[in-house]
Amino acid sequence: MDTNQATAYGSLIFNKLHNWLVALIKMLPNMAVAIIIFIVFFFLAKFIRKITYKFSTRLSEAPAISNLVASIMYLIFLMMGLFIALNVLQLDKAVTSLLAGAGIIGLALGFAFQDLTANFISGIFITFKKPFEVGHVIETNGFSGTVEEIELRSTTMVTEDGLRVIIPNKDVFQKPIINHSLTPLRRIVLNFVIPLSASLGEAEKIMTDIVLKMKDVQPDRPKTIWFTGIDGVNNKAQVRLSCWVDSAKPDVYERVTHDLIVQVTSALKGASLM
Repeated sequence: MDTNQATAYGSLIFNKLHNWLVALIKMLPNMAVAIIIFIVFFFLAKFIRKITYKFSTRLSEAPAISNLVASIMYLIFLMMGLFIALNVLQLDKAVTSLLAGAGIIGLALGFAFQDLTANFISGIFITFKKPFEVGHVIETNGFSGTVEEIELRSTTMVTEDGLRVIIPNKDVFQKPIINHSLTPLRRIVLNFVIPLSASLGEAEKIMTDIVLKMKDVQPDRPKTIWFTGIDGVNNKAQVRLSCWVDSAKPDVYERVTHDLIVQVTSALKGASLM
């Protein structure tokens, strides 16, 4: 490489650096404004997050939902500040590229984590619709127990056996739910068989007296003893006993059912009616 060629390369590099320096100096006011805008939006986003959290706690008692809404508002204002700052710096192509990249990443994540997204959205609906709350006794997805915790991804319940069951919110939201805590009354239905040779009237009176003496049976609700059919093969009459109990009381349904079976069976056998 001769001296003239080296000088030409040196001059080219110097001119390039000089042009960059000139462009940088010209952009200094824009850079200052962009930095100020981003800082202002940063503190504004923090303020909005705080206000949004306080407001959302009044609408929803779930801290997870309040944190989620507050975080979303924080990110929205932060991204607004970033895009405005890039526009001030005349980096329109960078803004377009960021938006396109964000859309592609969001679409890819949506497909990759569709089950997680479904659980997340279902958790939001459960939190706002409130088909059940912490402490309620529910049945869903083949499990029965007390709701211990409601999160955005899953619901935790404790069964009567003491087992802690974690059910994805998508399954909870899409499957039937029986909320015993929101059901004030529950009907007990028991079926018995009595020989046709026995006194059906006496059997009916015995069963009626037992039901009337049950303290947990609702006095203002129907208490019925119906003979529903005849088993001709075994020569027996089919009888159905029904009554109502307060399902809000713990274990009352199981306890009254147990007591009715024991007392009715013992009384009928003692009277030779069974």
